[in-house]
Amino acid sequence: MWKVILICLCSFGVCAQSSFSPLSMRDRSALVDSMLNDRLENLLPQLMRREKIDMWILISREYNEDPVLKTMLPSTWLSARRRTILVMFDPGEGQPIERLAVARYKVDTMFKKAWDKESQPSQWQRLVELIKQKGPNKIAINKSQHFALADGMTATEYQEFTQALPDELANKLVSAEKLAIAWLETRSDLEMSVYPTLIQVGHRLIAEAFSNQVITPGYTTTDDVVWWLREKTREIKLLNWFHPTVSIQRASKEKFDHLQAFSKRPGSQVIEPGDLLHVDFGLSYLRLHSDQQQHAYVLRPGESDAPLYLKQALEKANRLQDIFTGNFSKGRTGNQVLKMSRQQAIAAGIKPSIYTHPIGYHGHAAGTTLGMWDSQGGVPVQGDYPLHFNTAYSIELNAASFIPEWNKEIRIMLEEQAYFDQKGVEYLDGRQTRFHLIRSESE
Repeated sequence: MWKVILICLCSFGVCAQSSFSPLSMRDRSALVDSMLNDRLENLLPQLMRREKIDMWILISREYNEDPVLKTMLPSTWLSARRRTILVMFDPGEGQPIERLAVARYKVDTMFKKAWDKESQPSQWQRLVELIKQKGPNKIAINKSQHFALADGMTATEYQEFTQALPDELANKLVSAEKLAIAWLETRSDLEMSVYPTLIQVGHRLIAEAFSNQVITPGYTTTDDVVWWLREKTREIKLLNWFHPTVSIQRASKEKFDHLQAFSKRPGSQVIEPGDLLHVDFGLSYLRLHSDQQQHAYVLRPGESDAPLYLKQALEKANRLQDIFTGNFSKGRTGNQVLKMSRQQAIAAGIKPSIYTHPIGYHGHAAGTTLGMWDSQGGVPVQGDYPLHFNTAYSIELNAASFIPEWNKEIRIMLEEQAYFDQKGVEYLDGRQTRFHLIRSESE
């Protein structure tokens, strides 16, 4: 198994240094299963013991999967089958976690089949028998009021499960909220050995999109670039987890509007010399996600670089990134980091807006929320969740600058993936500190 992993990782690394060539579907499957098996064997015990949960039960029916359960299915299972019940039990005393599947079908080798329908027709009764045999102190299920990704048990599954439980077991039911979040937000060493390559691919696609290979000023539209990104993503056999956007800020009377920028973007516009372009772009690969925002400047005839006032605006946004990531500390909540960072940025003459989110198994993933564009005073509950080590974030923010030459305020909107551990915050493939430059057609 580990030889397969090393071969896949070596192939993956070579691709990162040249033109990207994704792993075959077979190799992707082997790598995904290796990463999952590693997490189940090494990460799951740590998290269950950290959260003091000795039994965790996940229940889903086909095509209506609990988001957490879906991350635990083997690569060849594209959905749950019939009703799939996964049980994880910690017998304690340093023993390995028991992983059982109360399911009609064997769930690969990662979960031991624990139900024979022919000898016990009732799946629910078999689950109850199993719980009684193990005698857990707590029975954790994925119910959560505030964290959607930790609220994967449907109303019907909950009703049928609790009806099958005798009172003495029903009294042991607890929310698995913190454990579910921990499972989703924590990145393993093996995952982090491949994650940077996905970010590199995103950077390369953005660089190509924001070049004269794709853009001819005065002719190419923002929608042309968006659909080029969609087509290019499929061409290299990856997926987008959201529809990309490309927008323009320019010397016009149009002012920046947060609601428009995040939900009601203008229609297709022709790209012209002097435009400041922005892209928001995300990829999915090997069950991991990217989410990136960068800028390009379209040179006017005779220009060889972006104007100083725009470069200064970018420097201000980079300074905001430094202030913000410098405040990450284990145990500190998202709201605390947000407040500290905004205060320091404002004192430094920066007009900040911070809306950073965890990333990994999902684009907008479970974990610590650090501001939202419309909640700069803090985010109740999700923003009160503390930072943990070995977690990845999409460092998403913007800094506003008034540009006298344009007689308007612009926003430098940046988003880059970073990893937080004992050493601090580190970008997975650097960050944008210089604009992509696009030449005018007349040059």
